Amino acid sequence: MDLEGGLSSGPSKRDSWRAVLSLAYQSLGVVYGDLSTSPLYVYKSTFAQDIQHSETNEEIYGVLSFVFWTLTLVPLLKYVFIVLRADDNGEGGTFALYSLLCRHARVGFLPNGQLADEELSAYKKGDGVGSGGGRRAEAAARVRRLLEKHQVLQRCLLVLALIGTCMVVGDGVLTPALSVFSAVSGLELSVSREQHKYVEVPVACLILVCLFALQHYGTHRVGFLFAPIIITWLLCISVIGVYNIFHWNPHVYRALSPYYMYKFLKKTQRGGWMSLGGILLCITGSEAMFADLGHFSQLSIKIAFTFVVYPSLILAYMGQAAYLSRHHTIESDYRIGFYVSVPERIRWPVLAIAILAAVVGSQAIITGTFSIIKQCSALGCFPRVKIIHTSSKVHGQIYIPEINWILMVMCLAVTVGFRDTKRMGNASGLAVITVMLVTTCLMSLVIVLCWHKSIFAAVCFILFFGTIEVLYFSASLIKFLEGAWVPIALSFIFMIIMYVWHYGTLKKYEFDVQNKVSINWLLSLGPTLGIVRVKGIGLIHTELVSGIPAIFSHFVTNLPAFHQVLIFLCIKSVQVPFVRPEERFLVSRIGPKEYRLYRCIVRYGYHDVHKDDLEFEKDLVCSVAEFVRSGGSEPNSIVAESAKDEERMAVVGAGVRLCKEDGEPADVTSPSDSREIQSPVIATRKKVRFMLPESPKMGAGVREELQELMEAREAGMAFILGHSYVRAKSGSGWFKRLVIDVVYDFLRRNSRGPGYAVSIPHASTLEVGMIYHV
Repeated sequence: MDLEGGLSSGPSKRDSWRAVLSLAYQSLGVVYGDLSTSPLYVYKSTFAQDIQHSETNEEIYGVLSFVFWTLTLVPLLKYVFIVLRADDNGEGGTFALYSLLCRHARVGFLPNGQLADEELSAYKKGDGVGSGGGRRAEAAARVRRLLEKHQVLQRCLLVLALIGTCMVVGDGVLTPALSVFSAVSGLELSVSREQHKYVEVPVACLILVCLFALQHYGTHRVGFLFAPIIITWLLCISVIGVYNIFHWNPHVYRALSPYYMYKFLKKTQRGGWMSLGGILLCITGSEAMFADLGHFSQLSIKIAFTFVVYPSLILAYMGQAAYLSRHHTIESDYRIGFYVSVPERIRWPVLAIAILAAVVGSQAIITGTFSIIKQCSALGCFPRVKIIHTSSKVHGQIYIPEINWILMVMCLAVTVGFRDTKRMGNASGLAVITVMLVTTCLMSLVIVLCWHKSIFAAVCFILFFGTIEVLYFSASLIKFLEGAWVPIALSFIFMIIMYVWHYGTLKKYEFDVQNKVSINWLLSLGPTLGIVRVKGIGLIHTELVSGIPAIFSHFVTNLPAFHQVLIFLCIKSVQVPFVRPEERFLVSRIGPKEYRLYRCIVRYGYHDVHKDDLEFEKDLVCSVAEFVRSGGSEPNSIVAESAKDEERMAVVGAGVRLCKEDGEPADVTSPSDSREIQSPVIATRKKVRFMLPESPKMGAGVREELQELMEAREAGMAFILGHSYVRAKSGSGWFKRLVIDVVYDFLRRNSRGPGYAVSIPHASTLEVGMIYHV
């Protein structure tokens, strides 16, 4: 038996390592495209204006030393060994860190949160680095109480996360322009400088237009080419670097000593400090290692960077420095770029590979921008947009038409407006370093609140990495008039959009809560609600997780008939990346069973894919049916809503199936607990029949209610939606009227409706206008 166990464990380990290496290979094309193309423009941006390359080589050696230690400390030490461990159930990025903090400190910004959400399996994440002792837990409790007590700190935390998110979006505009323009700049060595001006910009713009125009096909169609292109590029720059080192200056390795950084700053002083904005570009794309964590594993990303990307970049920068140390006559920014160190015989093939690598790197940041916009929209911080999933097999590959064309226009504007890598580099550098600063600040809180480490460890983390990043941030910010204003302007615009949308959404929800109808009023109407009940199911969309929405009273008061089964449907996002199917539905009854009123709350994570119409309709009806069959119909059921208790609901997930596919028998099992009820998980089919199971344990009341539910389902479903008009209430100040009546109203009118965004099934839709005075 031991022998068999040993034989069986061998292939399993080999398979696991094969899977890790396969993910590492794929990550090269998705994660490291931007970072790998940084040698195209780092030295050119650094020596553009602030410093000059002299015969002593102190400048080039100092720059190489800065590049080496920046790559070592920030991407390698900070991200690979520390930040990657702060994942949110496998997901990374700025909002993932913020979501993690919200769940550990109750500083969440979602207004419709429930205590039931905290029971989700993905809600509480185990400490990634181990639990701390009593003092550390006490320190975490103090920080938690401080954050929960002061709303100002909670708003600062939200603004900080939004700033990081906006800078990522700004980077989605700047990185494609910088990468493609730098790659195309290799033409300057083959044509005269006068002709080059008229060739470089049109070619770069043409490539960018093609890049954005092909986004709707999805990266999965050409994704298999990404990794080979980046591997070829890394191999190319590594070989060229090794050749330049041995051919021009084998002793260039001495510049890796930190002493050369001191000599560099001592000689160049203010000019050297300002040139750090160009050196900063060597770590552009490092944030992608954390942001794309959900598509790969920690180990695969670490292996790819540590053993492939990092050594290749170091060899590339050393090779360029070795070449420049023996060629002091090319001190102008026109001749100090990457291509000048490439042997003339292979310059054209390298140019072609560089353009392909730049396109791959741009593709990664564009896809990342789509992903973070989707995440912000799901969490109520961005207007609802059309989201198209371009791959049914690969999670996370999405396309947002509106954002794609906005990015393209902005990207072309930056390319045509700047026309040089210097100002593009200044703009991109500020966006990159701002995102890293935000990550450092949020990580310091994660270390205390989530990892239960000491406050001293968090302070050391933020002081060490924060000092490095503040130094680069100041060098980038000083270039405000030379291009650095672009990411600030873009972030300011997106920040206004996101914060106004969040503010308006929050005020609208507060108005719903204040004006919801009392259940006592509903109970006074009687089982018929005072009107005629017609066949069918009525889905009343509401943002409320408890109580009766105000639009329902409008219907009851003004319409002569209503559906025999009413479901108050709330589809909401929770602060976890994914919700398991068996935990997705919360179902309860409103009032006595004769009323046939139910509340169903459907929970999605911020990375979940919303189901299509037929599948959602099937799961919704089956969940309500399972709730009825498993005890929800009892008059004194603990999961029924009453006037005193509206929050107790049943979790409905995978178990008994009251729905049957064609040719498949319906099966029945008995629930083990009436409070934690398992609901149906059914394969996606086009035709589903709802069958009443033959069960001797089923009472007459349950059978009657299920029969009525299935008859109503066969009669059809109608989706009832409140069409809102939000206005600032009388007496509001001019600023609030501007925010609500102008900005939020404009965003609301130009965003997708909730029915489309959540893909709710409906045979017919009825909208009722309501004016919200907030």
